Amino acid sequence: RYTLVITKNLRDQLGIREGSRVLMRISGNKLIIEPLPKSPFKVLGEIIGEPYSEKADEEKAIKWLMRNASSRH
Repeated sequence: RYTLVITKNLRDQLGIREGSRVLMRISGNKLIIEPLPKSPFKVLGEIIGEPYSEKADEEKAIKWLMRNASSRH
């Protein structure tokens, strides 16, 4: 079992606590760790500006995700 230890200073800066979810990815020879939102549905609601309706908002959500996911690489 492999374990990564993140120093308290970095955890505090990123708001990471025990049980927090993170996204880990490789960029070249670097491992990048990004904290994920505590409530992705709350974030989605803030982006859309109203309660999420899959039928009405799926295309809008996909466009936002594609725009923001590609800006992180």
